[in-house]
Amino acid sequence: MQSDSSSPPAIHWLGAQALVLELPPPATLDRQRRIWRLAEQLRADSDFREVIPGMNNLTLELRPGANASTLPARLRRLWQRADGAKEAARVVEIPVRYGGRHGPDLEIVARHCGLEPDEVVARHSAVRYTVFFLGFQPGFAYLGGLDPALAAPRRATPRQKVPAGSVAIGGSQTGIYPTASPGGWQIIGRSDAVLFDPARQPPCPLRPGDAVRFIPLEDA
Repeated sequence: MQSDSSSPPAIHWLGAQALVLELPPPATLDRQRRIWRLAEQLRADSDFREVIPGMNNLTLELRPGANASTLPARLRRLWQRADGAKEAARVVEIPVRYGGRHGPDLEIVARHCGLEPDEVVARHSAVRYTVFFLGFQPGFAYLGGLDPALAAPRRATPRQKVPAGSVAIGGSQTGIYPTASPGGWQIIGRSDAVLFDPARQPPCPLRPGDAVRFIPLEDA
């Protein structure tokens, strides 16, 4: 176990039937691993109906009849014992066409970062990212590990419709829009990978802890 115990989590109620364990920023991979491990443990606990890991937090929906008064203290004890040991990650490769009609904001990001567009692509695709959590919309993976040199602000005016498969940068994070939706991140590319399909089991091919590599493709 690592030194995250020096930053104890806050535990508070979300209504009468849910608890939230929340850690102070910043989010780190070690903390996320401990959240994933604790979530795995609590899914087998009869007191909880649903266990939802987020970035730097864990939300727990109680089952009827759970002894709510004892849960905050028990959750603190479990967090202190949670093991964030590194596990072998699945590596998921996602092919991406960068720039042009697929990535209309690539040049904007390049200018902001003082780089050439080709260098943005090279840096973005050189990293092995980690899926921190899924949120915002079904299948949207928040990826940790973006090169700090590629951090770029969100658009001043969000788009009303971002195409499914769009690969984008928002602040210090990168991600992929699994379905068409409004969005304000800077779009630098697009993938044909299907990242959410409710008819498939599991509906999303990515899960927390997975490693993601973007593979540049030639425009077609």
